[in-house]
Amino acid sequence: MTMRQSIAAAQTSQLRADASGAMSAEFRFGAVDPVFAGHFPQRPILPGVYQLELARVVAEQALGCSLFVREISRAKFQQPIQPDETVRVDLILSEKDGIVQARAGFSVGGRAAGETTLLLCRNDSKNG
Repeated sequence: MTMRQSIAAAQTSQLRADASGAMSAEFRFGAVDPVFAGHFPQRPILPGVYQLELARVVAEQALGCSLFVREISRAKFQQPIQPDETVRVDLILSEKDGIVQARAGFSVGGRAAGETTLLLCRNDSKNG
C-alpha cells in the first residue's frame, strides 16, 4: 500500500470549509495500517512525514489540483498520534506569485498534535 492509498483509506470526512475559508478534514489510521509496521514496534505512532502529506492532500482537495512540496517552512510535532486516533487537519491556504502557502494544524481529541507550513506548487502535467 502506498502512502497516498493509506491516506485515502484513512480519510473519514469530506473536506469542509468554515465561514472564514479555513478547510478541515479528518483521518483515522487503523492499527493494522502498514504505516505503523516499523514506526515503532513497541509504541506505534504516525510518522511526521504522513502528517506533512496530510496537509498536502487536504490542500489538493481544496484546490482541485495536484500539488508538490517546494519547501517545508515549519514543522512542529507536539504529541504522538497513535493508531485508531482521529486526526483533524485544519488548513488555511493563501497564494502569491504561483506559490500556495498551506498552514496546517493537526489535532487529536481537541488537543494540538502538530503544525506545519508548506510552500506548494501546482503540478503542471505538461511539464513533467
